[in-house]
Amino acid sequence: MLWSEKYRPTEFSEVLGQDEVVRVLSSFAESRNVPHLLLVGAPGTGKSVAVEALARGLYGAHWQENTTVLPTADLFEGGKKYFEAEERFAHIYRKDESVISNFKNVVRWYASIRPLDAEFRLLVFEGADTLTREAQQALRRTMERYSRTCRFVFLTSNQSAIIPAIASRCLPLAFVPLPDQVVRRRLEEVMAAEGVGADQVSSADLDLIVPVAGGDLRRALLLLQVCAGAEGGVDLAAASTSETETMAASVFEALAQKDLQGARQRAESMLIDYGLTGREVIRELAQAAERAYANPQTAVALADADLKVLRGGNEYVQINALLARISREVFF
Repeated sequence: MLWSEKYRPTEFSEVLGQDEVVRVLSSFAESRNVPHLLLVGAPGTGKSVAVEALARGLYGAHWQENTTVLPTADLFEGGKKYFEAEERFAHIYRKDESVISNFKNVVRWYASIRPLDAEFRLLVFEGADTLTREAQQALRRTMERYSRTCRFVFLTSNQSAIIPAIASRCLPLAFVPLPDQVVRRRLEEVMAAEGVGADQVSSADLDLIVPVAGGDLRRALLLLQVCAGAEGGVDLAAASTSETETMAASVFEALAQKDLQGARQRAESMLIDYGLTGREVIRELAQAAERAYANPQTAVALADADLKVLRGGNEYVQINALLARISREVFF
């Protein structure tokens, strides 16, 4: 069993590094009064577990009956095959209708279900940034129709992907990357619980795992489990290097060779082929820069681009402008 699932928080007190968000959600659970919510934050920062804790606080033993989670990324990427494979949608799915039409039917169905021993139920959209504009427009109308008996909760790593008509109806709550000391302390607790000794995972290994995780506790636990379970040791540097990290490094290699067009193509591939958001691409570039091309001009350019994307700037335009700026100011 994955340690990220085995040690998954179930109560607010177990959600780490998000004190302000937990305080707000706890007050909602106590008052039994919840608005529509927009939870924003990088992967592994606790969005899903916080919603689960909210549901448990609201509904107690009936939390699962009153909570529906829709993995929107899987739904829209899988299309009709996803609907056909999911038993819970069998009575709703209509083969002769489009994916978006079936999505609307599913949302209306679950939004209209009467809550069990409660005034309203929760309808949660994981990866809400993958919702098409048409799907979001349909959701806006459904939110208005069922606002008395259903609360909509959107989880996303990219707030700019949510249309204003939905965002304005939700209370936004920001989940920050977990501080390194919080991640390390949790890893040490899991090691103690699993009986993992320093001969299996050393302090030096933790020194590598924690910064590589980048505030993503789920990723940190995965790396810890890989390291603890590998016979004869494991190359953590290699295990923790993803394809996108390699691609980000290649962007800077192209810039160093004064190949701006090649750098742009690789960055756009991270957006299109790997499905990263603009801010995720910038974060990968920042990590690559820190490892091999660290300098003040690059750091400032990355921070400026991140702020512009956060404020709703076009991802492609801002990343292309970022690369042109780094090429001009650093690799001239």
